Order: sequence, then structure tokens, then C-alpha cells
Amino acid sequence: MPLKESTSYVPDELIVGAYPVMTSGAVIGTAADLTRGAVLGRITASGKYILSLSAANDGSQIPAAILLTNAAAASADAEGLILLSGEVDAARLNFGTGHTAATVEAAFRAAGRPLFLRNVNPA
Repeated sequence: MPLKESTSYVPDELIVGAYPVMTSGAVIGTAADLTRGAVLGRITASGKYILSLSAANDGSQIPAAILLTNAAAASADAEGLILLSGEVDAARLNFGTGHTAATVEAAFRAAGRPLFLRNVNPA
């Protein structure tokens, strides 16, 4: 058994800027497999997080967090790490149907959430 193992780390630059980062573990509700950068909404009744779709009516239509780990939640709930505070590169986010960087940023501001979208490499 080796005492030392070496692996490669390639940053994806999702988190940017100097704003303090706060994360939390969360239950990702059964709905779909999600990847890092998914914009999540919180289901009011269960407290579980799923991809935020603007047409939903269960509370998850309001963007609440950003997924930091991939979550295999297509057939069962999954554990995930979510971002509750920080600055992210808007180009690295995965938006649900009906959401854009502008609508998500507006929802974060309206709710007083300390999550900020930045355009790191504007076209």
C-alpha cells in the first residue's frame, strides 16, 4: 500500500473573487443527475434542493444555492455540497428552464442571498 499518492487538480474556476465562501451539505432531491454549477432551488415542503425551474410552484422556482459537487439524483436522493455565499463565474453555471444569469442574480438580490454572479471573460 503506497504511503503517498499523487493526483492532478484542474480548477474549473466556478468560484471567483474574494467574497467569503460558505458551503453546506444538502440533500439533492430525486429529479435528475446534476453537475457542479447547477443553480438550485429549495423545495419548501421537504427542504431538498433540485434544479431551479422558473415554472415550478413548489418553492424550487426561486434560486437558492449553487451545486458544488456532481449529484447522481436521477433515481434517488443524493448528498451534495452547495454554495451559500460567494462569487461565481456566470458562464460556469447550469441554469434550469426559464432562468438566465440575469434572473438568477435578481432572485439572489431579492432574497438577500450573498451569492454574486460575475462575468469573468465578457465577450
